Amino acid sequence: MKRIFKPMLIGIAMLSIWQLIVEIGNFPHYVLPSPQAVGLQLISHFNLLWQHTKMTLLEIGLGLFLGFLFGLSSALLLSYSQKISTLLLPILVISQAIPVFAIAPLLVLWLGYGIASKIAMSVLIIYFPVTAACYDGLRNTAQAWLDLANTFQLSPLRLLFKVRLPAALPAFSSGLRIAVSVAPIGAVVGEWIGSSQGLGYLMIHANARMQVDLMFAALLILVGISLCLYFGIDWLLRRFIPWRNLIYSS
Repeated sequence: MKRIFKPMLIGIAMLSIWQLIVEIGNFPHYVLPSPQAVGLQLISHFNLLWQHTKMTLLEIGLGLFLGFLFGLSSALLLSYSQKISTLLLPILVISQAIPVFAIAPLLVLWLGYGIASKIAMSVLIIYFPVTAACYDGLRNTAQAWLDLANTFQLSPLRLLFKVRLPAALPAFSSGLRIAVSVAPIGAVVGEWIGSSQGLGYLMIHANARMQVDLMFAALLILVGISLCLYFGIDWLLRRFIPWRNLIYSS
């Protein structure tokens, strides 16, 4: 009950502050709509919002899955071979110097206005934090664990999957938390650049028609998606990585 009560209390406080700003500033509805106006849009345009939300959720879900898969595979590859790490790690770092938002128009040009360009955008945003976090965990396995594993004369591959990878999961979980927080950004930016569906597409068209309350409604849904993803992943990781505290304490 405490876990539910605290977020509800924070949400009510934020809505109250929002309403107070609207009343004190006397802003017109096309600049800053009231929470009540946004709530009415959520109710009256529920079917429209849900239709676009399903597309954005699909893009985010596929982007997360592929980003996690590529990130984990890259981290395993980097940790397995020092030569590969020396060659690929600088390339990964240099790739982060390129603004991801600047690549979005190119992805739309190469992959089209469909779902592929939005998934690719999400994967690009997710990939590096997942790779960096998992690789950091793999190369910082506790030496006592490695010494114990060496007494069993494990092969390098078995050592990787039996010791180093489980030990790296807490660090990997930190990368996952970052990834699920930023994954909606990639999908929405791709929809802003070019799309015919999705919450980002809906926000652009609502803004062009001065339907700012509808745009805020779509924004609130995106915030809700991000929060649900973050806390859902956080709960799963805490539940399925019980040795997290043991690793950090060592």
